[in-house]
Amino acid sequence: MREIINLQVGQCGNQIGSCFWETISAEHGIDARGSYHGTSDYQRERLDVYYNEIDKEKYVPRAILVDLEPGTMSAIKASPSASLFKPDNFVFGTSGAGNNWAKGHYTEGAELIDQILDVVRREMESCDCPQGFQICHSLGGGTGSGLGTLLLSKIKEEFPSRLISTYSVLPSPKVTDTVVEPYNSILSLHHLIENADSVFCIDNGALFDICKRTLKLPNPDFVHLNGLISQVMSGVTCSLRFPGQLNSDLRKLSVNLIPFTRLHFFSVAGAPIVSKDSEKYVNSNIMELASQMFDPNNMMTACDTRKGKYLTAAAVFRGRNISTQDVDNQMHLLQSKNSTNFVEWIPNNIKTSVCDVAPSGLPVSGTFIANTTSIKGLFQRYATQFNQMYRRKAFVHWYLSEGMEEIEFTEADSNLRDLLMEYQQYEDATIDEAVGVAGGDDGEEDDDMGKEEEAVQ
Repeated sequence: MREIINLQVGQCGNQIGSCFWETISAEHGIDARGSYHGTSDYQRERLDVYYNEIDKEKYVPRAILVDLEPGTMSAIKASPSASLFKPDNFVFGTSGAGNNWAKGHYTEGAELIDQILDVVRREMESCDCPQGFQICHSLGGGTGSGLGTLLLSKIKEEFPSRLISTYSVLPSPKVTDTVVEPYNSILSLHHLIENADSVFCIDNGALFDICKRTLKLPNPDFVHLNGLISQVMSGVTCSLRFPGQLNSDLRKLSVNLIPFTRLHFFSVAGAPIVSKDSEKYVNSNIMELASQMFDPNNMMTACDTRKGKYLTAAAVFRGRNISTQDVDNQMHLLQSKNSTNFVEWIPNNIKTSVCDVAPSGLPVSGTFIANTTSIKGLFQRYATQFNQMYRRKAFVHWYLSEGMEEIEFTEADSNLRDLLMEYQQYEDATIDEAVGVAGGDDGEEDDDMGKEEEAVQ
């Protein structure tokens, strides 16, 4: 079985992770104690992807819960789903990271990393054929960003052939918790560019907008936000967990969504997203789902997809008796209608997959994963905020006092700016220029051939 190990780091990562486990446990018929009460063979067929079977009818999530302070762990241990998780897989410190990336990456995090890796190795040894890792964390604080990226680089070093996907909550201009968010974000993105295979970008600001505008919730809280995130995580992973007509896995998703190694940052959307009052007036068919999924207002990342171009995209549909022909026709129709929003030099750049099992309480649902150049607007904002502070060296002493070197700031900023240039380059590329834009020898050879032809003439 192609197993996946889930790591949840920091307060935000653990809250998202816990919500994810509640969602998929309900889908698989597993209660808060880990006992199986499913009604269909489908629910049990691929339980091994995310769960260890420790006894007949008893399943334990393949989850590792990490934090630098005990508060979050105490909350999980006091929750109804506490007995679902293996006690040995709770790894936590006592002092916290204090919203400081360097504290999570170098001092406090470095003291805890060997203990975490021991648990990771133990989980890996219990797998028959591990597919990879998924990491839930945020980039704005200290633990999720600092310890999360340290863990990412250590796992990449020790298990280079395994895929690592991250669900990363990015800082939002509307929901700001921390003054030093720009530093923590840029330093984290530097590591995500180099070490992660795929990054699903989620933005609290965009989630608040969806809750207020679409779900009509006057005062949304983090419970509502985590519910939206877990819905999308469930949709992204459903074809790993259930059989379907067109199946997918982490590697297939990566191969179809990542045209260039460094451009592996995805925007995500889910459907249906409707308010309680509107539920009975909405027709949940493929056309309605596809329309909602493509709607920029439903994107869980604060970037306008109309201001960039889709390099690639994936649409995952869930439900009984979904026609693959209807799905293909609808995707083709939407792509034709929005052809100016897709790069022309990647033909057929929407991958589709269909899963036979719908989520709990819904007849059909859809999840949209987009690799769009519009995400550069989000990164550009972080780069601008970073430079405004770093030019005055504001707050830098807190990072240097944890053993970090100043050159790391400039390296991280430079790496992100290179990424922004790459996104812009491929957005502007036309079908005739595509080879030249890719850079390297091919482009140089084309230039040389052009000069030779001119000389001959």
